[in-house]
Amino acid sequence: MRRFIDLADFQREEIEELLSLARRLEQRPEPQALAGKVLGLVFFNPSLRTLASFQSGMARLGGTSFVITPGQGTWQLETRIGAVMNGASAEHVREGIPVLASYCDALGIRCFADGKDLARDLAETQFRSMDELVEKPLVNMESAMNHPCQALADWKTLEDLSVPRRAKFVLSWVNHPRALPLAVPAATVHMAAMRGMEVVVLRPEGFQLPAPIMERARRAAEAAGGSLRETPDREDALSGAQILYAKEWGSTAHYGDVEGDARLRAGLGDWCVGDAWFAQAAADCRLMHCLPVRRNVAVADEVLDGPRSVVQREAWNRLTVQMAVLHRMLAPRHAH
Repeated sequence: MRRFIDLADFQREEIEELLSLARRLEQRPEPQALAGKVLGLVFFNPSLRTLASFQSGMARLGGTSFVITPGQGTWQLETRIGAVMNGASAEHVREGIPVLASYCDALGIRCFADGKDLARDLAETQFRSMDELVEKPLVNMESAMNHPCQALADWKTLEDLSVPRRAKFVLSWVNHPRALPLAVPAATVHMAAMRGMEVVVLRPEGFQLPAPIMERARRAAEAAGGSLRETPDREDALSGAQILYAKEWGSTAHYGDVEGDARLRAGLGDWCVGDAWFAQAAADCRLMHCLPVRRNVAVADEVLDGPRSVVQREAWNRLTVQMAVLHRMLAPRHAH
């Protein structure tokens, strides 16, 4: 494996093999599998789970890692193509990224959406420009419109919980003080569609997922024997649901318009998941969220601290699936 950029790049069988490897490494660790290997991690944006889980995973497999946070102890890196560099950035990614890649055996990059131009972010312009500079194996640690590591961890969480393949999976918009990127909702809806689930995107008006994301997920759902629809009707969406995946994202009707987005979300304080949300759901319906989560804004304490919540299991699975990805990328062939 040379690239882990998008879960959609893989066949279902390949994903199942990765999940099987993750379970095997979870049960039977291989502390020398990546001895002598070095993983480079470049974070243009903040992280807690992604940063810690990749470092921990590499260490558990016997390798080492280094972390670069541009502008914090290193030069600020310019990402714009054709930029006139007369501002804060001292170095361009066209020089910096190949240098960093030359120091390691695999590179991970996290680079969020600009959040200003929807077409540009949908095209993954920034991430693709860096992908082209890297000859070594590359991991997408979250880009403008994708978070394959989170999606793979969520798939494993569903398997761990024995959630049926055809179960009803609701991805619901939840409240947040400001617009957040579309990477996780885009990756999540596609993951659930690839698994063949009955996928419902629940959201207020103005927060529809972009048509290209929905169309791609709909094709994946059809190929897997599942379904996908979108609705603002909470009761309809949650009726019989076995998974409620809560996630915040910005208004696509006001993409890049901070004031317009703020006006739209001002009256949506009731989009905070409480126990009442589960009244029509399946008795064993679980709450998923990628974290970080704002308590009592996005999800109430009563749910996060209650028996429905599996957010800690999801976070643990970030480590297990990323170890599988690193193992597949870097372990000697005989160790597979």
